[in-house]
Amino acid sequence: MSLDKPLIDDVGTEILALAARIFPICRSITGDGVRQTLREVGAHIDLDIHEVATGTPVLDWTIPREWNIRDAWIKNERGEKIVDFKRSNLHVMSYSVPVQRRMSLAELKQHIYTLPDQPDLIPYRTSYYAENWAFCMPHRQFAALRDETYEVSIDSSLTDGHLTYGEYLHKGETEDEFLLSAHVCHPSLANDNCSGIALLTHLAKRLSGLRTRYSYRFLFAPGTIGAITWLARNEDRLARIKHGLVVSMVGDRGGPTFKKSRLGNTEIDRAMVHALDHSGLSPVVEDFSPYGYDERQYCSPGFNLPVAMFSRSKFGAIPEYHTSADNLDFIRADALAESYRLINETIGAIEANGTYVNTHPKGEPQLGKRGLYGAIGGDKDAAAANMAMLWILNQSDGTNSLLDIAERAKLPFAVVQRTAKLLGDHGLLKPV
Repeated sequence: MSLDKPLIDDVGTEILALAARIFPICRSITGDGVRQTLREVGAHIDLDIHEVATGTPVLDWTIPREWNIRDAWIKNERGEKIVDFKRSNLHVMSYSVPVQRRMSLAELKQHIYTLPDQPDLIPYRTSYYAENWAFCMPHRQFAALRDETYEVSIDSSLTDGHLTYGEYLHKGETEDEFLLSAHVCHPSLANDNCSGIALLTHLAKRLSGLRTRYSYRFLFAPGTIGAITWLARNEDRLARIKHGLVVSMVGDRGGPTFKKSRLGNTEIDRAMVHALDHSGLSPVVEDFSPYGYDERQYCSPGFNLPVAMFSRSKFGAIPEYHTSADNLDFIRADALAESYRLINETIGAIEANGTYVNTHPKGEPQLGKRGLYGAIGGDKDAAAANMAMLWILNQSDGTNSLLDIAERAKLPFAVVQRTAKLLGDHGLLKPV
């Protein structure tokens, strides 16, 4: 499952290109922006699109009305557009109801959000479940508004419609599934989550051409309500989910950050932590908390699925979070490639993990006569491979998996995996 560096670098460029393509789309938890985004994803993989009607009960929630927006602006008395949705879709609070009015500055100020501590940035705001309307603008511009009459227009609609989500299933040798999830409800925020959508699209595209042990389910759904909807519609199949990862904010150079599943010591938790430990980076590993992205839905106590969360910088902890600074200049191809590599290595470890038995368990088998010492001579991993042989032979008593051995030996999983294959080829190891 591993990829060499040139291919990884190419993938980073491809992921960035797709993120740039979907960046301008105005997305929310429902509406044509989500559909347009999923069409872009569907150009790369065979995506199944699901539409769930307004008013449909989903667990303790109900599918809301569908929101779409065509245009919005604020004009001053000279007819100048001082705020224009077409320049940035962050200028309008998501789910704003239609407005066509003239009003004083005092009244307008009650419907404007800014960031006083970041006066040149536009904030991202939503009002999904309470009918309201508002604009978002840089605080510096807000502070300079004249005391005059303004014309306000929001050309939006809030009607009975549908919630839309997409999923792609790559079928493996078993029906056991690995769930990979990205939220598709944020508008022009490059890291959160154009990066996650684009990365999972290219991962799905790559897996579609591979033979795998597990089946891989990719879910592209609006945050919270989308995951809840998928869970409500798939309760009878959730026992198949053996591993899972929520992916978001994977394009900046921070972190990486990994939040464990609620269970805390599942195979996805261990495999990801192991990959991070050998990444040469400075990762942050956190225990589960019920605040964040959709891992909190998958890990709610009634489901308690083995789903963790991977990002670069932690959500809410960087100044660019939910602002216009989260733009295409903020994400990098090399960071996307590195995120892709770490997720790919984690999947590779889970795919290849297995339990073996040493066929010569009494004493140490003679490795020299089999040409195994230095069998990878000259390779930079030769010393690690030699140590891996000793660890694998010592620990392969039918109770320890390759991941168990890699963790205990503090060796990269890929080295342990390759060495186990070599020992198997020489008849010293057999699978349980």
